[in-house]
Amino acid sequence: MSESVAPKKSSATFIDSKPHYKLLDGLRGVAALLVLWYHVHEGFAFAGSSPVIKGINHGYLAVDFFFILSGFVIGYAYDDRWKTNLTLGNFFKRRLIRLHPMVVLGALLGAVCFFLQGSVQWNGTHIPIQQ
Repeated sequence: MSESVAPKKSSATFIDSKPHYKLLDGLRGVAALLVLWYHVHEGFAFAGSSPVIKGINHGYLAVDFFFILSGFVIGYAYDDRWKTNLTLGNFFKRRLIRLHPMVVLGALLGAVCFFLQGSVQWNGTHIPIQQ
């Protein structure tokens, strides 16, 4: 006699199981753009006097808003999987695989831009690469 074992659900099972809220994606995109805008103009404000930063001087709060929305979206996306076969280790592995390539790419792009512009800070001081 063979026992019947319930097959494990694949990740494709969960793709269409919940409605997708495009509004939340849009709000996260707006928050990310506000953070980017704030950081660019914050750097210009330190290098000189920029009146633009005064208009969005609380732009850093968009980071908090982005993280709150992202936490909700991730929790909403994974809540069904916790009940079946997702472990804490698998969750962190999935997040690392999804996010780490962009972290590495961003660090490399930032380093290349830093070296190409002459290793100069926002305020114009040169940073020696070798000591």
